[in-house]
Amino acid sequence: MKKILFSVLAVAVVFFAASCDESRLDIPQKGVTAYETFYKTDADAEAALAAAYARFATRLTGQDGSSIYTDYKAALNNCGDDTYAAGSNFGDNDFMAQLDEFRHDSGNQVVDHFYKNLFQVNYACNLVIDNFKDGLPEGGQTATTKRVVAEARVMRAYIYFLLTALWDTPPFIDHVITDGLPYNSDKDPDNPMSHEDLLKWVAKECETAAADLDERKSPTDKDGAVKVTKGFAYALQGKALLFLKDYAGAKAALKKVIDSGKYALVPGEKYWQNFHVEGDCNEEKVLEMNIEYNGGISAWGGMIQRSTWMEAQIWNWRSDHFVSGAAPQAVYDGSVDGWGGLGVPQWFGDEFFANDGHSYRFDATLKHIDDAVYGMEYQNPEINAMTREQRMASDKVGIADVQDGLYGQSFWLPFKQLLRRTDACAYGNNVRLNNGVIMRYAEVLLLYAEACLQSGDNGQALWAINLIQQRAGSKTISTSVNMDVLKKEKSYELWLEGSRWLDILRWGDTSRVVNAGKDVPKLFDKLHRAPQAGDQNIKWENGSEANSRFYTVSTHQAIDRGDKVGFVAGKHEFFPYPTSVMDKNPNLVQNPGW
Repeated sequence: MKKILFSVLAVAVVFFAASCDESRLDIPQKGVTAYETFYKTDADAEAALAAAYARFATRLTGQDGSSIYTDYKAALNNCGDDTYAAGSNFGDNDFMAQLDEFRHDSGNQVVDHFYKNLFQVNYACNLVIDNFKDGLPEGGQTATTKRVVAEARVMRAYIYFLLTALWDTPPFIDHVITDGLPYNSDKDPDNPMSHEDLLKWVAKECETAAADLDERKSPTDKDGAVKVTKGFAYALQGKALLFLKDYAGAKAALKKVIDSGKYALVPGEKYWQNFHVEGDCNEEKVLEMNIEYNGGISAWGGMIQRSTWMEAQIWNWRSDHFVSGAAPQAVYDGSVDGWGGLGVPQWFGDEFFANDGHSYRFDATLKHIDDAVYGMEYQNPEINAMTREQRMASDKVGIADVQDGLYGQSFWLPFKQLLRRTDACAYGNNVRLNNGVIMRYAEVLLLYAEACLQSGDNGQALWAINLIQQRAGSKTISTSVNMDVLKKEKSYELWLEGSRWLDILRWGDTSRVVNAGKDVPKLFDKLHRAPQAGDQNIKWENGSEANSRFYTVSTHQAIDRGDKVGFVAGKHEFFPYPTSVMDKNPNLVQNPGW
C-alpha cells in the first residue's frame, strides 16, 4: 500500500508523496512518520502549520531552489511603471526585462515559477485545514486546532488574493485533490466562481478565521509580527474588499487594525530599518516571514532556500561597471558584485524628490548618481580623503564601462533594496537574511485612506496620509487630499513593495506602461566615455554638458530586433497560465490574448 510520509525537522515538516517502487515503502525509514499515525495531536497540528509557514517562506518570500531570485518580488514589481529591469546590458536578466517591457509569454520563468509556487503553498495550507478542521480524531476541537486552522486559512486566502489579482480566475482548490484535474474557477462545473467571487471568498475567509486567531500583544511583540494574527486577517480582508470597490467594508475592516493599537509607524529616522535586518519584527510589521539562524540547518540545506540569496546580486548596483575598485556602495553592501538588475525611471525620481526633498523616506529609497559617486564612502582611503569637488573632477571614480555604462539606469539609482552588511552576516555576503515583508502598517494606513476617500470621509483620509507624510519627513504635508495625492503618496511609500502594478491596473493608470521598452536609458560618465555619434536623445544631469558629468542616452534594443513591446489592453492585465501547466491540464483555459 502506498503511504504518504513526512519528516519532522527543527523548523518545518517536509511532505512528499511516494509513487515509485512500492517495495521500498516497506523499509523502515529514520526520522519519518507514517501518514496514518500523524495528524493526531495538538503537537502534530503545530508541526503541520510549521510546514506551511516553511513552504510560505521558501516558495513565496524566499529563494525556492528553482531560481536565483525571488519570484514574489519580480512578479509584483517588474510590470510596474516605476522600475526598469536593468542589468549589465540588454538581454541580461531577461526573464525580468520581459515582464518590464511586456515581452513575456506563457514560458516566462517568473510567471511559471510563481504560479507553481503559490499552489505549493496552497497545498501545504490545505493539508493543515483538511486534517484539523474538525479537531483531533480523539477529543475534537481544541484551542490549538482552531488557531492552527485559522492561520492556515488566512495564509491560503493571501495566496488566493495573489492568484486572483495576477491570473484572474485560477483554479479554486480549497482541499487536497486526490484525483481529477481542476478547471479555471469560472468554468468549474461544480462550483463556478468569478474573479469577484474569489476576492469575496478571500475577504470572507479572513473575517471568519479572525475569531480563532491570536492578536498581537503589543507593538513590541516580535512573535506577533511573524505569524498570521487578527491584524493581518483584517488587513487582508480590507485589501480584498478595496479591490472589490466595497469601500465601506474595506474601511471597517482596516479600522479594526488601526484601532487595535498593536501597530505603529517607526520613527522617521528608523524608516530605513523596515527593509533591513535591524527592523525585523518591529512595530510596523503586520506580517513578515521570519528567517532564523538555526544550527540544524546548513546553508544549502534550508537557509539558502529561505533567504533571498542571489536577489542581492541581481538588484545591487552593477559594481563592475564602475571604476575598478571604486564601486561607491562597496562599504555599505559588503562588496557584493551586483548585477544592476533594477533601475529607476527619471520621472519617478524627479517627482518623488520634488515632493519629499531629502526626507528620511527619500534618502532610504533612492540616491542620485552625484550623491553616490561623490558622497558615499569607498573602500579606497585615497578616494575617501578627496573632497566632493575633487571627486567631481577625478577619473578615479565614476562609471567606467564604455559600452553599456549602467544599462537601464537614469540619474536616480535604487537604494531601498540595496543590501547592507548586517543583512548578510552568516552564510556569505550575497545571502540576505532580513525577514520577508508581506505587509507593513504604512500600507494599512494607505489602504484605509483610499477607502475613506472613496466613501466620502476626507477627514480620516487626511489624517492617515498626514501620518505617512510626517513620519516620512517629507517637505510636503497635505492640508487636503484627493485620489491624486493618495496615489502619489502610496507610490513613494511602498515603492518596490509589490503594490504599484496592481494599483495602476485597478486605477486604470496604464498610460506609461503602454510605452514600456520603447526608451530604455543607459547612464554614462563623460570622463570615461564622451558622447558618441549615434547616441540618441542625450540628456545631461544638469541640463547641459558644461555643467554636468553624467548623461543618459536612449536605447530600444528589443524593438530593434523586432520584438513587440508595451502594455496591451485586453491582454496584459493578467499573466498567462504557464505552458508547462497548460500542457498537463486540458481543463485549463488560457487567459485572453495569450
